[in-house]
Amino acid sequence: MLVDFDKTCGKIGLRLNLTATMLMKNGLASYAPFTLNGTNISECSSYIYLGREINMMKALAPELSRRKRAAWGAFKSIEDVVKKTKNTRLHAYLFDSTVLPALTYTSETWSLRKQKGGSLSVIKRAVERTILGVSRFTQVMEGIRSYDVRQRSKTKDAVLYAKQSKIRWTRHVMRMNNNRWKRAVSDRIPWDVRRAAGGPPTR
Repeated sequence: MLVDFDKTCGKIGLRLNLTATMLMKNGLASYAPFTLNGTNISECSSYIYLGREINMMKALAPELSRRKRAAWGAFKSIEDVVKKTKNTRLHAYLFDSTVLPALTYTSETWSLRKQKGGSLSVIKRAVERTILGVSRFTQVMEGIRSYDVRQRSKTKDAVLYAKQSKIRWTRHVMRMNNNRWKRAVSDRIPWDVRRAAGGPPTR
């Protein structure tokens, strides 16, 4: 398949950068070396595609770590404004328009279980406390509940926002023409695979 792709690229004057090309295998693939045009293709355990970390274990934890760094990076861009004003509505607007999208980027494709949803909420609350000027120690000593922190910050709930993004994307795919690859991949049911009992792991 990769050879055919390389030949097709050559016909229109394009050439694969084999030093930057990497291969990721699942547990069913053999460990034989993979070469193209005499060049060994390096193997990797994960890679970044369209802003999301992909791995064969379908683990979401590495991606949540990346989202955490992205959320704090987004907060740094508004930190000066947040410190200079006490307007809660402005704080909420800045958070919802910068930090929240960075935190939930690619959430349309997440399989968000309760544990991972809790991790997402923890990241959001940490940024909320920073915006409000309330440290974790102060929150514990004064008995301030996380619910009260969210009510004071007036920001959107990150888990609910991620779930709504997933629903919006599903509706978008459903409206697509059947010839679009996104719709074809979503609707595809392999003829030689029998679905196991229970819910799918990534839906």
